[in-house]
Amino acid sequence: MNAEEWRQRAADHAARIDRYVAPHLARRQAAVKHPVFDFLFTYYSFRPAQLRRWHPGFGVTLDDAAEYANLKGYGVGCAEVTPGSPSATRLTVTEQYLASQLTLVSSTHRLLTATAGRTPHFGCFGLHEWAMVYRLAEDETRHADWPLRLGPTGTDEVVEGHRIACSHFDAYRFFTPPARPLNTLSPGRDDRPDFEQPGCLHAGMDLYGKVAVRLSPMISSDLVADAFELAWDIRVMDMRAAPYDLSGLDLGDDEWTPIKIETPEGKREYADGQRHLSERAGPIRQKLINECQRLLGTSSAQEAAKP
Repeated sequence: MNAEEWRQRAADHAARIDRYVAPHLARRQAAVKHPVFDFLFTYYSFRPAQLRRWHPGFGVTLDDAAEYANLKGYGVGCAEVTPGSPSATRLTVTEQYLASQLTLVSSTHRLLTATAGRTPHFGCFGLHEWAMVYRLAEDETRHADWPLRLGPTGTDEVVEGHRIACSHFDAYRFFTPPARPLNTLSPGRDDRPDFEQPGCLHAGMDLYGKVAVRLSPMISSDLVADAFELAWDIRVMDMRAAPYDLSGLDLGDDEWTPIKIETPEGKREYADGQRHLSERAGPIRQKLINECQRLLGTSSAQEAAKP
């Protein structure tokens, strides 16, 4: 890819991401916490600068790309290079780097295909967030600066009055000790392919933070951005259904309204939103599956698989 083309692609990607990154950096500079939006920048390992950086993905060589020389996974894009020559700045994600990541690619592919093959469930009503504060005082919760909408007693009654069936380990592991026995499932760290299902909001968010991020720079940053924007919208819905009173929260042009999952109307609203986000996640998950298959089918992958 010539320099003019890839630099334009990189600029377009940075502009797309800056809508989310710039306000986060401004808040961080001002030491202002945001209980909804900070999550994607703190829970997941991708720093804002990494998210802004555009990558073409494995198999594409960038001309005149000296700034990529010290980035993870990159090397020269031709077999014979004279140091200091123009060819020395023709850079690409190397086959050696891909070979070093094949275990990750293979396990990711297994998880994604297992998840995609299951029937989605839309009846969890976001109770994982409620189970994370079950029987806690308000000053002990994860977002202690924000009160519980129903108070501690009302929140506990919602948890106790519902069937909890959280299939996502990274949500379940944050349940309070009294809440864990109330979950009908017991997902573990190493058995995600046995539990993940495509209706789960956290499985949708993880398409960004636990899949696309980890496959970068072997996949295009355009796909990473698609997964990030989905995760952003999922996070908003996740917290709208959470037990916190976030009515005074600044969401820019959007007005914050809770999804009152303790009511029949709120349950319908949550299930409808969950279904919509699951439908958005499906094509992104499939693209990630396709990328894993492409990476596993390369000559370097096949060579590494030989006994």
